[in-house]
Amino acid sequence: MFGRRLRHPGGARMPVIVVTGFLGAGKTSLIRSLLESPQGAGTAIIVNELGEIGIDQALLRPGSDETILLGNGCLCCRMANDLRETCATLLRERAQGSVPPFERIIVETSGLAEPTPILQTFIAERALRDDFHLRGMVAVVDAASFESTLARFPECLRQVALADRIVVSKTDLIAPDALAHVLAKLHELNPAARAGVAVEGRIAPKFVLEFEPSPPRFAPAAGPRHPSGIETFALVLDAPVQWSGLSQALTTLIALRGPDLLRVKGLVNVQGCPGPVVLHLVQHLVHPPVELQAWPDADRRSRLVFIVRDMTASTVRNVIVAVQEAVSR
Repeated sequence: MFGRRLRHPGGARMPVIVVTGFLGAGKTSLIRSLLESPQGAGTAIIVNELGEIGIDQALLRPGSDETILLGNGCLCCRMANDLRETCATLLRERAQGSVPPFERIIVETSGLAEPTPILQTFIAERALRDDFHLRGMVAVVDAASFESTLARFPECLRQVALADRIVVSKTDLIAPDALAHVLAKLHELNPAARAGVAVEGRIAPKFVLEFEPSPPRFAPAAGPRHPSGIETFALVLDAPVQWSGLSQALTTLIALRGPDLLRVKGLVNVQGCPGPVVLHLVQHLVHPPVELQAWPDADRRSRLVFIVRDMTASTVRNVIVAVQEAVSR
């Protein structure tokens, strides 16, 4: 039903990791430390043209569209036009041998960037879907200024809410109890994301570069909603589902509340499929589902993580259950 089963969600496509975070959060320091590590070798960095210079001013000059060769088999380029063209150019130059044979791409966004358009680009652009796989999004948070930034800038909330991983930086500037408060706040905003603490801008490269195929497990949120209306919750479906019913249910949710479905991701136990089906949706766009060869663990339940605005877990569950029942009749 979903084509050839894959060992990993991305198959043989080039993995892409998006690194986002507000101005001064420490994105560049994190990326620089990754490039200095053996695990970060062979990485291509794409710097958003609207953001900070990236890497540092000595390596990437303002207004330059050139590709800068770095050590460790890495390179950096400034996004000259749009993301699709930049990625395609990098891949073409890699095939021609004019740049080092990189193994992955990291996209560093502007500190003021809303991350949704980048996620949508890798879903909507057919050329990008065929060659690239969005492995995940990492949000970098400045522990010392996080709460004041969160209160003033909605971009910060979106960056945290949509992330798969959160790196907390500048923890040496606050007391241990204040750090614990920041970590608790991050978990409240995005319980699906793993949070890690960076020390002097460094964190284990594996935390940023490797993503398990299964979303984290947590109970549906029952606590207070953030004033912005953004909420994260999980739906767990015990029985295998009919794909036609689930697909129609998601189509109904998109038609009714597409702009408020900020991100949906998960593994689905589809009737007739021995492996899990990976689902990824951003607002009204759905990435073509793929089936994996095997489940990552013994749990065969469908696990869907929803990041939504002004919606509740019970509303989403009721729509999914009602539509599936109607289709199965």
